[in-house]
Amino acid sequence: MTHVSVTVDDGHLAALDGVVQELRARGMQVDQVLDGLGIITGSVPHGTLGALTGVDGVVSVDEQRGFQLPPPESPVQ
Repeated sequence: MTHVSVTVDDGHLAALDGVVQELRARGMQVDQVLDGLGIITGSVPHGTLGALTGVDGVVSVDEQRGFQLPPPESPVQ
């Protein structure tokens, strides 16, 4: 699964529930809806990001990146 953040345009904030339903219908597993920000987080199967960009009101779909620092005892800090 690929973790994503979906940004919704200001014009669709009042209809955010409808956008969430459409994202779910296209295969997104929704984890969190940040109403005031117009951001929806969750995950989708690999290779299906493009299906989310076609949802009415979606401005962008961004893959969430992760990183990990080396442990404190490692030689490189």
